[in-house]
Amino acid sequence: MIYVLDLFGTAVFAITGALAAVGKRMDIFGVTVVAMVTAVGGGTLRDLVLGREPVFWVGDPTYLIVILAAAVGAFAWAWTMRHYMTQLLVADALGLAVFTVIGSQVALAQQAHALVAIMMGVMTGAVGGILRDVLCNEVPLILRKEIYATASLAGAIIYVVGTRLELSQNAIIPFAMATVFLIRLAAIKWQLSLPVAHEDSGR
Repeated sequence: MIYVLDLFGTAVFAITGALAAVGKRMDIFGVTVVAMVTAVGGGTLRDLVLGREPVFWVGDPTYLIVILAAAVGAFAWAWTMRHYMTQLLVADALGLAVFTVIGSQVALAQQAHALVAIMMGVMTGAVGGILRDVLCNEVPLILRKEIYATASLAGAIIYVVGTRLELSQNAIIPFAMATVFLIRLAAIKWQLSLPVAHEDSGR
């Protein structure tokens, strides 16, 4: 089930990356590159930092097939997909939840410290979006006020702490995922945000 959800999250992230590239009027190659970076950027960096070989999508090319299909589909039907942005945001929240838990899970399997495992969870979930925004010449989403990485951080902490306490994985995995998912949905629905700095124009 985790593997299926991982492929689902990969497809959703690829679609959001592709649509962002289409919005910047990139050609099909550019759209595919942005889709791929968005979908596997976080997991790739995680594996490289942890010294995990081979990188997950090298060991399982199914991820590449899913990304290519999602990118081509988004390029061909971008206009139609843009009418379903709310649904894509919900799917993106689920993808973030899955990637966060998988990232922390992989790090713990590599005997990483708990803090490192938490960081790897957030990295897996959020770095692809950062790279997407950089390639599309946008300020990365997690550096703005919108709650995104914070939701990932909460889920990663819950998963890592629960695992360290030797709680049942059958309980802690869905609970950590639900935490990320619900925080992200709440942020979308009620436009929740973290405090932002305001420059005092009088000084």
